[in-house]
Amino acid sequence: MQEAVILLVEGKGAGANSMGPALEKAGYILHVAHTGAAALTLAQNNAPNLVVFDASAMRSSGARSCLRLRRALGETPIIHSRAADSPEDRSAEADIYLVHPYTSRKLLNRIKTLLPADKADEKVVRCGPVTLYRSKPSVEVNEQGEHRLTPKLALLLEEFINHPNEVVSRRQLMQNVWKTDYVGDTRTLDVHIRWMREMIEDDPARPLLLKTVRGKGYIFTIPELISEADGA
Repeated sequence: MQEAVILLVEGKGAGANSMGPALEKAGYILHVAHTGAAALTLAQNNAPNLVVFDASAMRSSGARSCLRLRRALGETPIIHSRAADSPEDRSAEADIYLVHPYTSRKLLNRIKTLLPADKADEKVVRCGPVTLYRSKPSVEVNEQGEHRLTPKLALLLEEFINHPNEVVSRRQLMQNVWKTDYVGDTRTLDVHIRWMREMIEDDPARPLLLKTVRGKGYIFTIPELISEADGA
């Protein structure tokens, strides 16, 4: 069961099209508001983990109300949905925009990508300060917040996690992540290494976790694992 609090903003005329029942069935704690003003009050009093703003049954696009929620809640994720015949209004500053009709499954999948990983159910791999959540996938370092991973970045990180404190060659990475023996052009690998460092390093220009070993490859350095081995 999920314990995240979701604020659902929808018009009173949503009726059978309301996503409220699906959100409750998924185990979320649900608060419902029918106007932008009521939503702002609820948000300020209850600090939701995510907002679903469904403007399809409202008299306006909801962009201004959505923007007020953004200002009040900071980085709290917001999903904005609208009717098919309504123009998209990016001034709402939502994280995700949906257009009706869409299924409850699609909405729930979008919610999952925006909420922090459920550590009780997540397939979690930890290596020193680095935590990889496989099913999202995402990475977190020292519990400082998650970064979403592309499929290739997730495979790349797992390859390093499987070989901590070992030099991993560029050929091995190309074979295991990109499924190729061709290493004549590894610019794609270089770009992914840079992206990875931007996610896990305090200073990507001076990496402490993912270091380059000139002429050989890379090493994923986890000092505490070395200390544990020495003390065994």
